[in-house]
Amino acid sequence: MPPKSRRTPAPRVWRHNQVIAILLAVAALVSAVLGGGLYFLAALDIPDIDALKHYSPAETSIIYDRHGNILSLVYRRNRVVVPLEDMPRLLPKAFIAAEDARFYQHAGVDAWSILRALVHNLRAGRRGQGGSTITQQVARALLLSPEKTYIRKFKEAVLAYRIDNSLGKDAILNIYLNHIYLGEGAYGVAAAARTYFGKPLAELTLAEIAILAGLPQAPSRYSPFKHFKSAKHRQAYVLNRMAEDGYITPDAARRAYKQSLLWQPQRKEAPEEALYFIQHVKNYIVEKYGRRRLLTGGLRVYTTLDRNLQRAAAKALRQGIAQWGIRQGARSGHPQAALVSIEVATGKIRAMMGGVNFAVSQFNRAVQAKRQPGSAFKPIVYAAALESGMTPNTLINDEPVRFTDEQGRVWEPHNFSGKHMGLTTLRNGLVHSNNIVSIKLLRRTGIKPVVELARRLGIASPLTPNLSLALGSSEISLLELTSAYGAFANGGRHTPPLFITRIEERGGKVLERNVPRPKPALDARTAFQITHILKGVIENGTGKKARGIAHSAGKTGTTDNYIDAWFIGYTPVLATGVWMGHDKHKSLGRGETGGRAAAPVWRHFMEQATGYRAEHDFAVPPGITFIPIDPESGDFEYRRPEQALWEAFRKDNLPAWKHRRPEE
Repeated sequence: MPPKSRRTPAPRVWRHNQVIAILLAVAALVSAVLGGGLYFLAALDIPDIDALKHYSPAETSIIYDRHGNILSLVYRRNRVVVPLEDMPRLLPKAFIAAEDARFYQHAGVDAWSILRALVHNLRAGRRGQGGSTITQQVARALLLSPEKTYIRKFKEAVLAYRIDNSLGKDAILNIYLNHIYLGEGAYGVAAAARTYFGKPLAELTLAEIAILAGLPQAPSRYSPFKHFKSAKHRQAYVLNRMAEDGYITPDAARRAYKQSLLWQPQRKEAPEEALYFIQHVKNYIVEKYGRRRLLTGGLRVYTTLDRNLQRAAAKALRQGIAQWGIRQGARSGHPQAALVSIEVATGKIRAMMGGVNFAVSQFNRAVQAKRQPGSAFKPIVYAAALESGMTPNTLINDEPVRFTDEQGRVWEPHNFSGKHMGLTTLRNGLVHSNNIVSIKLLRRTGIKPVVELARRLGIASPLTPNLSLALGSSEISLLELTSAYGAFANGGRHTPPLFITRIEERGGKVLERNVPRPKPALDARTAFQITHILKGVIENGTGKKARGIAHSAGKTGTTDNYIDAWFIGYTPVLATGVWMGHDKHKSLGRGETGGRAAAPVWRHFMEQATGYRAEHDFAVPPGITFIPIDPESGDFEYRRPEQALWEAFRKDNLPAWKHRRPEE
């Protein structure tokens, strides 16, 4: 008998193909079972997917400064939704390559990926790979609880099939890329781009895209901030997968891997110097639109704040408080201070400091605090007097006065200096902040016209209807008074303060748009006369420490016992107010007047406001003429013109040449 022939072994390739065929058959079987049986077994409490058809997640609201730079992010979850079509071309491909290579081939659940992951995990002896598709991740993140059970996995698979059949691939991918958590508090790729690289999504490089695409599997483990080596390994994996799938060339992958990464994480906290302004903006939005809309509505809030001026404001306040400490020895604790700066022509708030340190106290003293302005209120009284027919050289007798009210109570006001000037001009009364002159002007003009003028100038706070109003006894806010001075600078037109120019909701719909709305408040000639006099306050009056700012005018304010110190000043471009004092209304210390404590802060701030310098002086309105007068007596001075003061008079209200008599 012939010897038995040996059986020829099957080629290794055939055996490999056989294994593949078996696995494919199993995969097909699993797919068939899943595809046919999942709906049959879907009697479980599986969520409806209709909500995904109108995907509108909680989104971060963004507050911008005047130049479009981000001031603050406001959110419950930091997410900025960006449509798929606006994303970089390679970004979706990177996530598909890393997370779900067969995304466009499977029907929501990829049986082949599940088997591959199972084989890998069995070989490794541990769970190292998952088989979840992008669609399953969407179902899990938006519709299911995070519990790890077989029931939850089953629901996830059912939902994935339903989502895939209902939404379409691009819609699923859009939801996934905007919703997925990518570490460091960032949800979605747009928030992650700013969190890790401090740039908009559209500006990401391939290297940066690969870093982000490597995060979904384990955001903490692959965080480039905490585990840079692991992040680089994961980046290499993503780049290689992209090359294998034909999205990029191997050379492009190598170049991207070698590219240096510049971490410029966006600050989670708003800039410290702008916190009072930002809180003011938030308070407005919450009051008008509700807190939930601010935290989840994806609002875009465009404000008027100028970051450079805001930094200057913070610096000026710190310096002013430090100088106060040197003078007073800071034995009783540092006072508070506030500053607000408004663009004269538009009413736009360019800087706002509501206190020295927001971390210590969030109370905004520029807006929320009401304090007595003292002599800083006097220009309103003098403006009403000029409108009533008086002139800058009207004479008033500065002498002791005594008033008795209907209840028999006696009031004997005094000048701050304790001295009396006798006959003096209206101009000198304001330049030297004379109390008796101010009271007599108010008595002569009437309280009602002064209150009405204050209202036209934007002061809404209650005003006490008695003669003490002339001395600034009624409490008002720094913002109100600064805005009122803005009308003097703006030719008598008052523009309400503006801090938000536009608010948009998601999709770009404009909720509100605010534009400057100036209204006539007083005659342009009267406004110019007040400005002309207030220049003298800085040149040779109580505001000398504010000298050095071109084309400027202003007024000091000091209350009894040096409790409040004010300086409100302006140029043709900016009106800026400064207040200093203790929250508990205690004294700032002897000698801490508005001219000493507040005026230097104003000057220091205005020196830094280089982008708002006034190139020209205040425009002289029609109907104004200049006449030389004696600075002390107010008489016309033609014999010594070199010593004369050229005063601004209304052409329709020129003073008498002779027989001038005092008003009182």
